[in-house]
Amino acid sequence: MRTKLLPIVKNDSWLEPVSEAVNERYDRFISRLEHINSFYGSLNAFSTADNLFGFNYDKSRKGWWYREWAPAASALFLMGDFNGWDRTANPLTNNGRGIWETFLDDKTYKKTFVHKSLFKVIVHSQLGETERIPVYVKRVVQDDKTKDFSGQHWNPSKPYVFKHSSPKLYRMEPLLIYESHVGMAQEKAGLGTYTEFRDTILPEIVKAGYNAVQLMAIAEHPYYGSFGYHVSNFFAPSSRFGTPEELKSLIDEAHRLGLLVIMDIVHSHTVKNVREGLNLFDGTDHQYTHSGPRGDHPLWDSKLFNYAKDEVLQLLLSNLRYWMDNFNFDGFRFDGVTSMMYHHHGNGVDFDSPEKFFTDGVDYDAVTYLQLANELIHSINPRAISIAEEVSGMPGLCNPIVDGGIGFDYRLGMGLPDFWVKLLKDQTDEEWSIDEMFHVMTNRMFDIKTIAYAESHDQALVGDKTIAFRLMDKDMYDSMAKKYESLVIDRGIALHKMIRLFTISLGGEAWLNFMGNEFGHPEWIDFPREGNGWSYQYARRQWSLAKKDFLKYHWLSDFDKAMLQFVKENHVMSAAPPWKLFIDNENKTIVFERNRLIFVFNWHATNALPDYEIPLKETGDYKVIMSTDDIDFGGFDRFNKKQHYPSYLNEDGKAYMKIYNVNRAAIVLKRVEDI
Repeated sequence: MRTKLLPIVKNDSWLEPVSEAVNERYDRFISRLEHINSFYGSLNAFSTADNLFGFNYDKSRKGWWYREWAPAASALFLMGDFNGWDRTANPLTNNGRGIWETFLDDKTYKKTFVHKSLFKVIVHSQLGETERIPVYVKRVVQDDKTKDFSGQHWNPSKPYVFKHSSPKLYRMEPLLIYESHVGMAQEKAGLGTYTEFRDTILPEIVKAGYNAVQLMAIAEHPYYGSFGYHVSNFFAPSSRFGTPEELKSLIDEAHRLGLLVIMDIVHSHTVKNVREGLNLFDGTDHQYTHSGPRGDHPLWDSKLFNYAKDEVLQLLLSNLRYWMDNFNFDGFRFDGVTSMMYHHHGNGVDFDSPEKFFTDGVDYDAVTYLQLANELIHSINPRAISIAEEVSGMPGLCNPIVDGGIGFDYRLGMGLPDFWVKLLKDQTDEEWSIDEMFHVMTNRMFDIKTIAYAESHDQALVGDKTIAFRLMDKDMYDSMAKKYESLVIDRGIALHKMIRLFTISLGGEAWLNFMGNEFGHPEWIDFPREGNGWSYQYARRQWSLAKKDFLKYHWLSDFDKAMLQFVKENHVMSAAPPWKLFIDNENKTIVFERNRLIFVFNWHATNALPDYEIPLKETGDYKVIMSTDDIDFGGFDRFNKKQHYPSYLNEDGKAYMKIYNVNRAAIVLKRVEDI
């Protein structure tokens, strides 16, 4: 038994009562890795299962092998247009270890089993005879008339050849992520495509100042309205947006433009669908998922993987390698990590003791899988980015595995948007606690990289509201033209900018924005469904709103660009933790310092205060370098950017200066000699 304290315990005395459990977490990882190395050669070799299962060409025998793992099945048959959809013409043989296989030799099938051939597999099991999509299928298409899904053989004569390598972030450059959905990225009321996204959206992301794009809903999912979170075919890029070659072209172009490409990956659960997914594939409920109630997610209406099985680990790890090797993804945002790591999925649990992170309700096998996933990702590409959507605050989540951690590079600061929603929903401006606002933004360990965000796609879904819509609501419909004055819109625009600047300056080491939110996209996201007459009206982005000079949207868009440029030039997000200088709750004002910059936020509705004295850490003349009240951003230009604000020593011997403390505005000041 390991007795030495691992670094995450040495650095956090709160974990000392569970030091043995921390050691055991690391030991489980080592044990599983040694098992993989012993039986499969290496983790890298273990993660190449797609080269065995599914369809793979045998150059020596000249033909295609098709293999499937289905240990409880009694018979399998391959059928498709290549054999006239004959249900018995091509049986598979069980090799004795639950792996079924058949061979399509070129002599017989070269002219019929061709690029774009359609196929399915017939599985005989205790459920009877069922038509299924192969688990490792690389492409799935839907028939326009029958709406039925089939596998499609994808073997173009001229496969896409990547021309551009992944870009590198400059030293101290923050990761700035533009969260995107290809299907709803266009303004038209219909499905967007990989090609349209490449040609029209990628350039806009670059112009906006972001250096990474996060793509949602890439793996195939039968129901469009699931936002891509009910995955059926893990190796198949969604055909509703185009072909695999077109997705590769999108990623290649993103790299040319200097954008990293992160995939939103869903390994936390899988769709229940039997005809399209892997649920009940061999007739049992325990092939890839847990059996009985443990295999059902109580809130997501989906199935839960059994991470204790080699075959499940191999499927998921091979999936990560596949997307990196074949599509050049630069990393992954892992969805539902909290749900994965706990049998209770984090529902209704207060994580107020260390035992709740290491012993009480923890799914040890899922945690080990995440460690293996991070080990693999970074062995393939040391610069790869792994992000955890995790809300419990799992200790060591973003620490190296050897230190007792799980190995992620970043965690999403999920408490930040939740805080803004609650604040805007439940309190009037006059009730806001400035102390609480600062505490929520900074309540984290600064050596753990956090992705800050004020809102994401979650807050834009139907039933919720974006920050802009929550602030301005119905007034956005008739008061966003510049010729109309509106106190509601003035407040909304002012607070929208302040919330974003406050969050990005305090909340993390990286930033995330969902497409359109930077200019206050109105309304919600509602995918086509029976309840809305299968309309695409709210499953699109109205980019033209921000491009019309007579509307106020472009003010928010212009501010977002300036804000990103500001944090990049001044290395705000990589700086030492902020220093709280002063809080004035009566006037709703906070002053803090970060990286030798002075931030002043006045959240008060009406109190604009001349000759307002604020403390400083350093003497000198200061100048405003950033202002949310800039007229170019829809403000009222109440700050003189040319003016110098001299410091002075007060009677207590400490440095101060006086400013015009404008209501509902934020400014950033910098020493003139540092500019």
